[in-house]
Amino acid sequence: MKRTATALSAAVLLLPLSACGGSAQAGSGTTVTVTIGYQSKTINTVTAGTLLRSLGYFERQLDALHDGHTYKVDWQDYATGAPITAQMTAGKIDIGSMGDFPLLLNAARGKQLGRPTHLVSVTGYNLRGGLNTVVTAPSSALTDLKDLKSKKVSTSIGSAADGTLVRALQRAGIDPNTGIAKLNQQPAVGASSLSAGNVDALSQFVAWPGLLAYQGRAKALYDGAQLNLPTFHGVTARADFAGQRPTVLEAFLKAQTEATDYLNAHPVTAAEKVAETTGLPAEVVYLYNGAHGTATFDPAVKPRLVSALKQDVSVLKAAKLTGDIDVDSFVDDQYVKHALGAGYTRRLTAAPPPARSEVWPKGSEKTTAFTSPRRLLAYLARHPDGIRAAYVPDTTTGTLWFADKSVWVADGSRLLPFVTPATAQAYVSGHQDARTVPYREALERAS
Repeated sequence: MKRTATALSAAVLLLPLSACGGSAQAGSGTTVTVTIGYQSKTINTVTAGTLLRSLGYFERQLDALHDGHTYKVDWQDYATGAPITAQMTAGKIDIGSMGDFPLLLNAARGKQLGRPTHLVSVTGYNLRGGLNTVVTAPSSALTDLKDLKSKKVSTSIGSAADGTLVRALQRAGIDPNTGIAKLNQQPAVGASSLSAGNVDALSQFVAWPGLLAYQGRAKALYDGAQLNLPTFHGVTARADFAGQRPTVLEAFLKAQTEATDYLNAHPVTAAEKVAETTGLPAEVVYLYNGAHGTATFDPAVKPRLVSALKQDVSVLKAAKLTGDIDVDSFVDDQYVKHALGAGYTRRLTAAPPPARSEVWPKGSEKTTAFTSPRRLLAYLARHPDGIRAAYVPDTTTGTLWFADKSVWVADGSRLLPFVTPATAQAYVSGHQDARTVPYREALERAS
């Protein structure tokens, strides 16, 4: 590791200024290449990556600078945040987007290698932690996180999903280091391992849990929102790039805000655009990024998210992935504040929209929201062949899930959905007349 760090440091010193965020020739009239690292399939970063790229907003903002330069944007797609950090600390990526735990590793590596970075904005977040989920095979007998003791679990070590797994196991009284056999795997590899029966569970970030559930390849075991700790994705920029080209960074943040507003105003169309680019089903994209999805998109760096980031440091330290991290010096919202002006304060205090039950009819470019899960079920019962997707929020956590993949509880006339068997059972245990019912029975009761 020491040799690698030394080699990287030497490589940084040898990089020409034109490598990134620079120009082939000093002075005006030059071509400046801005390199963006993003994760197309990590769909809570789409306003700084996939969707933003498809809309062309950043290029338009750069054209509007009229500063004598010609700008070229180099979009680089990665599966996780780690390689983006490696490229940033090598001076090869100017701006990147990733989840909260990778952001901390980004901060640590940048400081270690003398190429500091800063968190400059937020993409998608969930204040309870619902963006990460532990899933098992559809036929698995596991029903509670405690059942994972001595079992094989796949995750991406150092990711937000790994952080959720560690904290959840600790709360369940299981040592995350010795109580399970943890396999460090990329999301796609972990998904294949689960399907092949090589692991008992998979802890991952969006969109993998929802995708596997939608495909019938997994069912939810643990809802990250049970932790009630915020999780988010954000944008990080190299400090030297921000200092040398602040107007370019602000142009990016203005473009990100435009993409955010587009997603919020046109959630179905945005989901279709992301699906077309990534190959993910639009129904899965909408589960997370929809009008009432699990993610809320806002570029403002909210104090509650910064506070959560500070709490995340201890998890990474315990895993010996990093030492102390000065989160306050890593967070730098001056550029997004300047980019958004007076509108920043409004965004800073804005609350996430309330969770709602929602149906996406076939052939429609609009979805329909319902005031209760029972009303949604009644609609589904009347339109058995006309539904593209149906979503319901967990009764206790608010995490959105597919209606036909949820665990349903009948409590008198009420029909209540839950993401996992454990949360459903917790409700049943506290309500004398409540019991779990199959999805088909829930439909029949609603009709």
